[in-house]
Amino acid sequence: MSQTLNASTLLAVPLAPLVGSALAGIFGTQFGGNWIGRRLTHTLTILGVLIAFILSASTLKSVAVDGARFNETLYTWMTVGGLKMEVGFMVDGLTAMMMCVVTFVSLMVHLYTIGYMEEDEGYNRFFAYISLFTFSMLMLVMSNNMLQLFFGWEAVGLVSYLLIGFWFNKPTAIFANMKAFLVNRVGDFGFILGIGLIAAFAGTLNYTEAFAKAADLSALTLPGTSWMLVTVICICLFIGAMGKSAQFPLHVWLPDSMEGPTPISALIHAATMVTAGIFMVARMSPLFELSETALNFIMVIGAITALFMGFLGIIQNDIKRVVAYSTLSQLGYMTVALGASAYSVAVFHLMTHAFFKALLFLGAGSVIMGMHHNQDIRYMGGVRKYMPITWITSLLGSLALIGTPFFSGFYSKDSIIEAVAESHLPAAGFANFAVLAGVFVTAFYSFRMYFLVFHGKERYDQNPDAHHGHDDHHDDHGHDSHGPHESPWVVTVPLIMLAIPSVVIGFMTIDPMLFGEFFKDAIFVDADKHHVMHELADAFHGPVAMALHAVSTAPFWLALAGVVVSWYMYLINPAVPAAIGRALRPVVVLLENKYYMDWINENILARGARALGNGLWKVGDRTLIDGLLVNGSWKLVGMVSNWTRKLQSGYLYHYALVMILGIFLLMTYFVWLNK
Repeated sequence: MSQTLNASTLLAVPLAPLVGSALAGIFGTQFGGNWIGRRLTHTLTILGVLIAFILSASTLKSVAVDGARFNETLYTWMTVGGLKMEVGFMVDGLTAMMMCVVTFVSLMVHLYTIGYMEEDEGYNRFFAYISLFTFSMLMLVMSNNMLQLFFGWEAVGLVSYLLIGFWFNKPTAIFANMKAFLVNRVGDFGFILGIGLIAAFAGTLNYTEAFAKAADLSALTLPGTSWMLVTVICICLFIGAMGKSAQFPLHVWLPDSMEGPTPISALIHAATMVTAGIFMVARMSPLFELSETALNFIMVIGAITALFMGFLGIIQNDIKRVVAYSTLSQLGYMTVALGASAYSVAVFHLMTHAFFKALLFLGAGSVIMGMHHNQDIRYMGGVRKYMPITWITSLLGSLALIGTPFFSGFYSKDSIIEAVAESHLPAAGFANFAVLAGVFVTAFYSFRMYFLVFHGKERYDQNPDAHHGHDDHHDDHGHDSHGPHESPWVVTVPLIMLAIPSVVIGFMTIDPMLFGEFFKDAIFVDADKHHVMHELADAFHGPVAMALHAVSTAPFWLALAGVVVSWYMYLINPAVPAAIGRALRPVVVLLENKYYMDWINENILARGARALGNGLWKVGDRTLIDGLLVNGSWKLVGMVSNWTRKLQSGYLYHYALVMILGIFLLMTYFVWLNK
């Protein structure tokens, strides 16, 4: 039985995509003279990710079956005092699972990209970016210290900026990638503060060493305040997760990231960037378990995101934006589970969500291709008979998303709902309502999209913007433009490959991941204070019994109600949604304006920041510093110099007179003192 993993093998996992990215980015673009063509470019990058996936799968087997572990420093960058800045890997159940999810989804996206970006001029550049994205995410999840974690954290942010703005001639894409970059910097400010506090008070950036000092940190307060230091650290770290994992109110960047090509939507929203925050909080569970204040804060933020972002999905007409808002809602579910101390449940949902959400995004992209770049679901309908593979895989993804029994999403989503119900934190009441209401909302908007796209009357000829879709400004990949058509095999094969785990992975893994020892040394829960997982374990009698029991529970009937209401409103009686929209016009306007969060950011926060900056510049810099201190000082010196210069006449009798007057004044002063 192997107990250790090979460092060279682990190093090859992130380096393989990096090498593929470097070769494609240098020799496949104008930078290197376009030395290699499209076929060699996608072959090299896909080979790199394939190697990473095979090695990750082998690592997962060693971890799960043989109990293998790895936690070593590979390279010391520098030592500052007693603080070591290192590059190293920590591989346990949590890391091995994330490695497999990231590399598998990335591999499917790479294959899919061959068909989707077929006619795009930036084909080679796109492959270089998505391979670099894969490398960045692997460095993040494999890190054994916070310096490397922060490197991967910022690297995925940088590459997402490049991917969202991939079509850099589109003003909307440029706005979207700048928005994503700036909003993430807000979260990252809190994140680096949290890391800085750990480095300052624990004296280390290494996970194991920092966690060993967790009890000591819990006894400290933030200097100058009465706040628990560990609470401040955890909230700062979670603010970083709010930005990266798009939690309210730092969620505003994610829907606009749809301006990038569809394959990167699957990468950003499924297995990689947006799940980084969830992974980070789970990894830092030994710290978060020490602060119930932080856990309540996390639960409230997650509940708001899960419910209110779902409402926004109801009124979206862009097929990709519907899926994007479902991502926001599902990330809220994961965050609620983190707040309930059900970290393994949150990570379990992260895994299942990665597969069915990547499937839904790639399915949406397939529909966009088949519909000649029309993304408005109001002008689709009846696509099922033209695109059978896209239809059935999208249906399976939708069933997994709404938590249909026996599908992967059911096991993780229902576990979250049950965990919140068993939690005794003060925020659990609101969170329980939010996740239950979110079940109906998710089923409603998911099947609204499904019915409008794949069923009902064909509405292609009603589209006023036919052939000028939002997602792409390029041609139709050379396909016939008279009607929908099924996508090529490089698009449909990844859909099939993602549909399989979307159906079965939850059934297969719920027992070891939630109630076994898969995460035994990766996630820490204080069972004396937070007993949610024990209560879930007591109620669990196998995946089959769980699915059968679900028929008698509220989430099942809420999901079924959402599907039925959607079916009636959009297939049987389409006049109902319009009537409801007129009756609830103020609510619709509120949702259409996304709770005015963008307006607040642009007109209050951004303008306020600009006004503050202008004030500091005009009053602080120009008036006080330049005007008073710099210019004022030389003017004062000049005035004194001019005055004293007039006293230097050069005549002896003037100096004698001044001396006599000085003696007279001194004598007068001393006589006055002696009185």
